[in-house]
Amino acid sequence: MKLKINSKGLQGTLKVPGDKSISHRSIMFGSLAKGKTEIHHFLRAEDCFSTLHAFESLGVKIEDNGEVISVDGVGFEGLKKTPFPINMGNSGTTIRLLCGILAGCDFEITLFGDGSLSKRPMNRVMLPLREMGVEIMGISGTEFPPLTICGTKNLQPIHYQMEIASAQVKSSLLFAALQAKGESVIFEKEKTRDHTEEMIRQFGGEIVVNGKEIHLKGSQKLYGQKIIVPGDISSAAFFMVAGLITPNSQIILTNVGLNETRTGVLDVIVEMGGKISVTPSKDRNQKTGEVKVETSELKGIEIGGEIIPHLIDELPIIALLATQAQGVTVIKNAEELKVKETNRIDAVSLELTKLGAKIKSTDDGLIIHGKTELRGGKVTSHGDHRIGMMLQIAALLVKEGMVELEHAEAVNVSFPMFFEELEKLEV
Repeated sequence: MKLKINSKGLQGTLKVPGDKSISHRSIMFGSLAKGKTEIHHFLRAEDCFSTLHAFESLGVKIEDNGEVISVDGVGFEGLKKTPFPINMGNSGTTIRLLCGILAGCDFEITLFGDGSLSKRPMNRVMLPLREMGVEIMGISGTEFPPLTICGTKNLQPIHYQMEIASAQVKSSLLFAALQAKGESVIFEKEKTRDHTEEMIRQFGGEIVVNGKEIHLKGSQKLYGQKIIVPGDISSAAFFMVAGLITPNSQIILTNVGLNETRTGVLDVIVEMGGKISVTPSKDRNQKTGEVKVETSELKGIEIGGEIIPHLIDELPIIALLATQAQGVTVIKNAEELKVKETNRIDAVSLELTKLGAKIKSTDDGLIIHGKTELRGGKVTSHGDHRIGMMLQIAALLVKEGMVELEHAEAVNVSFPMFFEELEKLEV
C-alpha cells in the first residue's frame, strides 16, 4: 500500500474508536454476569470480535444491532464446552484472559490463534494458574499456543508476586480468583492498567486495592450493566503525535479515555514540550475528555521506570515523536515490547531506520537521535497494527519519494478506519 506523504497540515476534530481493553472486558464481564449487559461504543475491530465470537462459542447469546451490543450473561457456571478449538485470532488479551476465565470450568478446551499469536509466551499465565489447580499446556509441552485447558471446580486461591508488569496476566488471575474458594492476593511489580478491577466493582463485585496489593474473594456474583466504552487513548495517540510533528496542524480528539493508568503518553508529550491541552468531561461517571494538540517544537527526554506500564502500547508512536525532537530520547525498562504482536523494539528500530531515522535498539528499549528528516522507502508492519499506524504517521513527514507499506491490513486489529480518518484531517 502506498502511504500518504508530505502532508501540508492536519486540521479538524476526530472522535476516536472505542477502547480496545474495555471492549474486550465488556464482553467478558457481560457474559459472566447474571442478566443483560448493554455495550455502547464497542470497538468493532478484529481483536474485539475474537473475544465476542469466543464467548458465542462458549454458549453465550450476543446480539449486535450495529449500535448496541447486548449480552445475555450466563455466569461462570453457564459457560458450555464446545467440541471445537476456539480461534483467538491475533488477540493476546483474549487468550490470556480467557485462560483465567476457563480456569474454573471442569471441561477441556483448546484455544489457538494466528501465526503471530502462536509465538507469544503464555507461561506468564500458565504457571500461576497451575498453582491454582488448573491443567494447562501449550503445543508439544511448550508455553506457546495452541493451549489446552482443563479447569477445576475446586480452584484454589493464590498469593502471587508478579514478576512482570502486565495487565493481561493480572486480569487473567483476577478472573480465576473470582471463582476460587477463598481470598487471593496479587502483588504487582508496577501498577498497570486497572480496567479489570474497575469493572469488577461496576458489575457488583468487591475488590480491595492498596497500592500494588490486590485482595479479591472468590465465589462472587456479577450482575449485568450498561457499559459506555470511552475512546481508546492508544488509538488517539497516533493522531496526537501526527498533530505535534506535522507542520500547520491542530487536531481535537473527543471522548478520549483518561484512566490514570493509561495516560502516560500525555505526561511524555508535556515533558517533551508539546502543545497539548486536556479538558476532562463533566460527567463524573466517565473518565474521558477532549485532547487538543498543535504543531510543536520538541526536546528529547528519558522515558523509563514506573511510567512504562502506563504507555507500553504507545511506545512505537512515541519513538516516532522522538525522531522529531531536538536531542536524544532514551526509552528503557520496556522489555515487554519484545513479546507484543511482534518484537516492537526491533521492528520500530528497523522500519524507522529505513526511513532515515537515527534510532538504535537496546535490550530494553530504544535510543533515538533527533531531529531528523525522513525519506521514502519500503517498510512493513510486521503484521502489527501499531507498527503499521506509526509508519503512516511517519510518512506524512516524507517530502520526496514514496513510502510503501506491506501488510497495511494489520491496522484492522484495532482501528479499521484509520487511513480514512486520517484522510479527513488533511488540509
